[in-house]
Amino acid sequence: MNQKPPLLILTGPTGVGKTALSIALAKRVGGEIISADSMQVYRHMDVGSAKIRAEETDGVPHHMIDILEPTESFNITMFQEYAKRYIHEIMQRGRLPILVGGTGFYIQSVLYDIDFTKEEDGGEYRRELETLCAQKGEACLHEMLREVDPASADAIHMHNSKRVIRALEYHHLTGQKISEHNSEQRKRDMSYNACYFVLCDDREALYRQIDRRVDLMLENGLIEEVAALRQMGCRRDMVSMQGLGYKEILDYLKGEISLERAVYLIKRDTRHFAKRQLTWFRRERDVIWVDKKEFDYDNDKILAYMLDIIGEKGIGNNL
Repeated sequence: MNQKPPLLILTGPTGVGKTALSIALAKRVGGEIISADSMQVYRHMDVGSAKIRAEETDGVPHHMIDILEPTESFNITMFQEYAKRYIHEIMQRGRLPILVGGTGFYIQSVLYDIDFTKEEDGGEYRRELETLCAQKGEACLHEMLREVDPASADAIHMHNSKRVIRALEYHHLTGQKISEHNSEQRKRDMSYNACYFVLCDDREALYRQIDRRVDLMLENGLIEEVAALRQMGCRRDMVSMQGLGYKEILDYLKGEISLERAVYLIKRDTRHFAKRQLTWFRRERDVIWVDKKEFDYDNDKILAYMLDIIGEKGIGNNL
């Protein structure tokens, strides 16, 4: 019998339909959901983060949502600490923890208990890099990364300045390439008796869903939400404002781009993000792919398939 603590993971690209399936899964296994999303941790950021509404939870407890103000920073180390605590508390209640969200790096950090202690104390150098980025632009930092760690430069998009800075910071502190560190960490055994489900769909269907989702966000008040955040003092350089949809609408509100351009950028960059998410999950060793079209887009069939696998692994007692 596997003595490791139980954990279910439901992930996949943005817009694929994780939320509804996660609720159905949690209700069947007696689970509680921990959000693996870097934006849903923030209060007042509901529309742009596609945060689940209270009436949609159907009584299933959700954690790691609305725990910070948008003026506060959030990082991988904080996520790992919070997630471990929630997992322990959920198990103490005799419930099954379910990690749900699309941030693959966050999921990996918990599943393999990755050690980030070497990366924590680079504050002064980090501020230097942030200043350099503001003065000379993201391309400058990305080129610096390419010089010391080409594999990371290939893997990290130039506009993801937070991860570019983190990779440069890691090299500065340790003299090692973070790409090699991550490769070594990926070889670690899972720290949990886990099922790691990745929900996926045909690329064109996924892209259509993403476009519809962005249109719906605008209808539901994305512009008003960003305007309120701006009024609260949120700036483009804050971690919270790096989320897709927020920085583009902020640029529109400042008169730097048209609304049409902002919407185009959100849709384009969200599609690119979904593609990068899928690339990430393909690199992972322990995933169980769940292709929606193979189940005729029927969540009941998908759920039955997942429950069979969960039962085979002996995870949970309420199946």
